[in-house]
Amino acid sequence: MKNTLNIILLSSAFNGLTQRVWLSLKEAGYQVSFLLFTTEQEVIGSIETAHPDLVICPFLKDRVPEVLWKNETRPIIIIHPGIRGDRGASSLDWAILKNLDTWGVTALQAVEEMDAGPIWASHEFKKPALIRKSELYNNFVSDAAIKCIFEVIDKFINKEKPIPLDYNNENVKGRLEPNMKQSDRHFEWTSSAKDILNIVNSAEGIPGVLAEIEGEKFYIYDAYLDHREGEAGKLLARREDAVLIGTGEKSLWIGSLKRAAKDQLPFKLPAVQVLKEKAESLKDLTLSLYDTVLSNEEYSTIHYSQKGKIGELTFNFYNGAMSTQQCERMIKAIQFAKEQETNVLIIKGGYNAFSNGVHLNTIEAAENPAEEAWKNIHAIDDVCLELLDTKQWVIAGVTGSAGAGGVMLALTADFVVARDGIILNPHYATMGLYGSEYWTYTLPKRVGEQQARKLTEECLPVSVTRALEIGLIDSIGPREINNFNEWLWVQAKKAEELNKKASKKPFNPEKAAECRKKELEEMKEDMLYDRNSFSVKRNCFVLKKRACKTPDRLIANWARVKQNKE
Repeated sequence: MKNTLNIILLSSAFNGLTQRVWLSLKEAGYQVSFLLFTTEQEVIGSIETAHPDLVICPFLKDRVPEVLWKNETRPIIIIHPGIRGDRGASSLDWAILKNLDTWGVTALQAVEEMDAGPIWASHEFKKPALIRKSELYNNFVSDAAIKCIFEVIDKFINKEKPIPLDYNNENVKGRLEPNMKQSDRHFEWTSSAKDILNIVNSAEGIPGVLAEIEGEKFYIYDAYLDHREGEAGKLLARREDAVLIGTGEKSLWIGSLKRAAKDQLPFKLPAVQVLKEKAESLKDLTLSLYDTVLSNEEYSTIHYSQKGKIGELTFNFYNGAMSTQQCERMIKAIQFAKEQETNVLIIKGGYNAFSNGVHLNTIEAAENPAEEAWKNIHAIDDVCLELLDTKQWVIAGVTGSAGAGGVMLALTADFVVARDGIILNPHYATMGLYGSEYWTYTLPKRVGEQQARKLTEECLPVSVTRALEIGLIDSIGPREINNFNEWLWVQAKKAEELNKKASKKPFNPEKAAECRKKELEEMKEDMLYDRNSFSVKRNCFVLKKRACKTPDRLIANWARVKQNKE
């Protein structure tokens, strides 16, 4: 066996897990190329001509062609988000719906029958209660998948063989589960809020749970418990972008909805925006930032707390998307935080995402998408400006993965730290945008002009390890979210003790204004005049349209050369 392996990652999308695997294997010294599953013929042709040593499928929703899985000298490894013996496409949905305490990931060899191949590796973990499917996947499943993949490679190098699936083995506890249907998720609003929350969590992201709200049918997402009581199934109040619905026991905030009717917009949007007049007539329970300091309210997308001379501003926007209205609320929140008598200010995002920049769904849904995009980019630029111009020493805690303007928002801080294992995508061009958020002011100062161009033009994901090496971030914190949050406070205390505020680099408003002006001149061409097909690319993203070919930037030279020779 040669010292390094040529590995193809075959996936149905270059999603977060696939990106993490791609980066982890490259950093471990393996030669990695990505292959998007388009058609059987193209997949077979690409793999047969590239001759990889191993094919790993971190996220594959398609059936592996027979000619490929029958070649046992080059195994096709499926990363399945389930324990040994578990089979089917709804593994995480069932694990959440059944309130299982333990779950896992299994690496198995592709065979004719889906998920029934011999097992190369399996890792289990404790599944937290009331966790969303997306949170489970992006954290616990992702971590276990990485462990499985490196175990598979080690066994493959040492010429070990996988263990056939045997349901008579007492350690094989999983079973074949059917694809979950909406009927399996059906609930009545007379059930408890906690039970309904668990059902919504099981469908978080895709497909959502079909439910009736005051005579209309919607897919519901982004649910939070609340202590209030009210008539089951009735809209009780609104707060920010969410609506409060009564249940049989307590109530539930719903942050995002999608109308079920075929003639309606086929993507999720903030609940208040979807319900329109119904939502406007509800009592508004939106909190001021001052109130959040004194409140133990269960739901608020922006929260401020303070201990001594350290303030912490937390924002938790669904999927990290920041609409114009959310940015406007964020501006007020930052202004409030800046007015407090503090020396250090922490800004941090949510568990699943820090920020991904402007809200593409609300832009797509607007009567004039170009105009809304233009408003949105100005609003998020104003957020960044507020953070650049502070008296406090600002620490950005990048809690979840971040992309485009979300990465640049973090760079407005004096000190940037990231949770281990998250992925950064500091670029815009794949969406047909030049980018703004003062990136031409902050990014070159951190990584240099050449590296800044490379990051924004190559459009590749960046691991926290690499980000630290090039100066994109300053430190890496613990992987576990609660440990990270505690560690983040320790960093803030150190900064306060060392009087970091006194050594804060001065903000150059003239230079920043010049950078913003240039960025917006470019963005005007992209957003208002569509020079790089932002409208088409945005539409494909929002409607989750599948790409028709593997992005050229993700094909390794060793795979590309052999394909070209053919």
